[in-house]
Amino acid sequence: MSQRVFTAHTPDTAPAAARPTIEGVRRKFGYLPTPVALMAESPHLLKGFLTVNGIFEQSSLDPLEREVVVLTVATRNECHVCVAMHTATLTGQGVDPALVAALRTGAPLPEARLEALRSFTLAVLDHRGAVPDADLRAFLDAGYEPRQALDVVLGVGTYTISTFANRLTDAPLDPRLAAAA
Repeated sequence: MSQRVFTAHTPDTAPAAARPTIEGVRRKFGYLPTPVALMAESPHLLKGFLTVNGIFEQSSLDPLEREVVVLTVATRNECHVCVAMHTATLTGQGVDPALVAALRTGAPLPEARLEALRSFTLAVLDHRGAVPDADLRAFLDAGYEPRQALDVVLGVGTYTISTFANRLTDAPLDPRLAAAA
């Protein structure tokens, strides 16, 4: 049903308020990803996601740690598009394939610090932010700071927007990401 309801917009068909945003995404990626084209139906949703994602990218978590949060949310929320997109990102960064595979399957991560981050992210999701003291303590004992716990919440919120929107619109996988599916 959703494919009949939501339109994958082009720069010409998108609501006027979404056009500058989708043009910016098209320039950045060299093409317009279908999930973005679908989110363009709501210029506010699209701009909100991209804005908060830009803020998340400036958080105290390093790029690999941010991807751990993103893929943990994407797999938990069963967003095949996000899983493929962020698998491609990690693969392009030369990340150990065993780490990528573990993130995709929800298996424990080979590095203890990153596993503490993955586990904490799951605790944030599972407890809707009311993380038990033991889970918070394990995260902090792994070398993370309280600020980074809040930055995980930022990442969870950011990618809840994306994963929910992609699932609602039944966003298909772009052919460019087929290898990362």
